Amino acid sequence: MHVISLIVKNEFGVMQRVMGEFTRNKINVETIVVGKCELPGKSRMVLSVVSHDAAVTAIGRLQMLQDVYGVEMIPESGQSAYALISTSNGNVGLVGGSDEVEEVIDRMKPDHYVKALNAL
Repeated sequence: MHVISLIVKNEFGVMQRVMGEFTRNKINVETIVVGKCELPGKSRMVLSVVSHDAAVTAIGRLQMLQDVYGVEMIPESGQSAYALISTSNGNVGLVGGSDEVEEVIDRMKPDHYVKALNAL
């Protein structure tokens, strides 16, 4: 999995413009996490894609968008994963390395879960 981190304007329409670049280039986004960040008026958007070539293409296209202030590919050492798993006692949150989180999901075999990658 290849993780792309962006710093973008924190305003309506930015997500649509960013995702439009993925659509135009026929790149599937596996996970996406967006939220306000340490920079006033800006958000951090973290996306993951399967193909390295797709990630390189996306970065080239995203750097040209007016709403994007910075784009970088995050090395595996800078990535973390999290999952929300539904259990009979309620929801459980997991945080750790991608392999660690995947191992717990495989052992638990939950009926419902969501897993995403994140990075700073």
